[in-house]
Amino acid sequence: MGDEAAGRTGILSGRYALATVGMVAIVGVAAFQNLAMTTVMPEISRDLDGETLYALAFAAPLAAGVPGMVLAGNWADRAGGRVVAWVSAALFAIGTAIVMLAPTMVVFLVGRLVEGFGAGAIDVVLYVLVARIFPAELHGPVFAGFAAAWVVPALVGPALAGIVTDVWDWHWVFAGALAIAVVSFALLVPTLRRLGPPAEGVRPPWQRVRIGWSVGAAAAILLLNVAADLASWARIVAVIVGLVGTWAALRPLLPVGTFRAAPGLSSVVLVRGLVAAAFFGSEAYVPFLLQARHDLSASAAGLALTVAALSWAGASWLHGRLGEARLTAARTFGGGLVLVLVSLLTALAVATLDLPWWVLVVGWFIGGAGMGAIYPRASMLTLRFSGEGDDGFASSALTIADASGSVVGLAVTGLLFVGAGGAEGAWSFPLVFVAMTAIALVATVAVRRLGPVPAVPSTPSGGSRVPAGAGG
Repeated sequence: MGDEAAGRTGILSGRYALATVGMVAIVGVAAFQNLAMTTVMPEISRDLDGETLYALAFAAPLAAGVPGMVLAGNWADRAGGRVVAWVSAALFAIGTAIVMLAPTMVVFLVGRLVEGFGAGAIDVVLYVLVARIFPAELHGPVFAGFAAAWVVPALVGPALAGIVTDVWDWHWVFAGALAIAVVSFALLVPTLRRLGPPAEGVRPPWQRVRIGWSVGAAAAILLLNVAADLASWARIVAVIVGLVGTWAALRPLLPVGTFRAAPGLSSVVLVRGLVAAAFFGSEAYVPFLLQARHDLSASAAGLALTVAALSWAGASWLHGRLGEARLTAARTFGGGLVLVLVSLLTALAVATLDLPWWVLVVGWFIGGAGMGAIYPRASMLTLRFSGEGDDGFASSALTIADASGSVVGLAVTGLLFVGAGGAEGAWSFPLVFVAMTAIALVATVAVRRLGPVPAVPSTPSGGSRVPAGAGG
């Protein structure tokens, strides 16, 4: 009865309950830290005299996460995930401790790099856990749980971080996050015992070349994100080198044919990266637009992010409830992208036509729902197109596309925004939303090339044994 009975009763029953709670708690910690960082970073940059390194504080952990994901994926395919989880959690804790105690901005950035490396690896471990512990019919509800883990941090995280910083100090925000992370990981420890190594015949070799390319990708992505602060000619060189370097370094890290939207896993990974670039590249400027052009306070402008997080979680829950019989992959991706495009076009209209601020909040609520449909389906399809011997690679490819797409989107919007005159430029905000709308439209082309999706397998791991491969 084991897995089959548990599959019928849900993710919070029997042997799945502790794993579900632990994984959702870890996602919640990451969500809190992400939102808290956005809230307290202005205070940190003032305290550590690091205004010129402000953008790097956000880009550094995402870039460092790329080699963390590649190494974790390869290691998990070889060793099963248990030791990977312990090492990843330790690095995340060490990085958070360095951030918490940082006396200078340089030390703070070092901590963010270590923290980001560990966080990227943990992301892959969570996907491997879902693939190897839960039956395929529970993958949708599990990923909906991951989305739901953002609800409470979205509602209370920014305010709580602000209060802690005002009453005590910003260092205590990270101290609290570290304590919660330790407790969350402890909940997951019993489940990790079930992550033994795969059969000898399906263990891949160490992929040292891919790991080297991942370091190159991180460097190229960071170069893109500092380009906006360089002089004109240096900026042009940095952009060209950064874009070419990012493309060249990502090709060996992603499934074969990703950049030409080959059917199967390649298209899924490409859609995820493009959607992440379009949505998160824009989202950074949504509160900025509301503050600069509509005179909203920081907390009021953050309402757009809160409602998007809530609609994201709600759409993910609904996606998990409806199941694949009612929502095909093409229908889910297509409908989700329409909602994301509505949000981007709404933001463009507000920036161009000076519409009321609440129009943008409503639009971003709609976009969050679109993301809440796309993300869990992309995660489910990634596991569907992979098998026990390569689910680590497939999971790392998806998370790499997610992280690198987000950072490249931010780099592009940063370059456009600064180049158009910043907050004072008449076309700065419209250019941001036009560029990200174009990227979302490219994602609709990738969806059309998805191809047939394997049926839900009967094996508990949920793998279809379709080889993932590697390369661009």
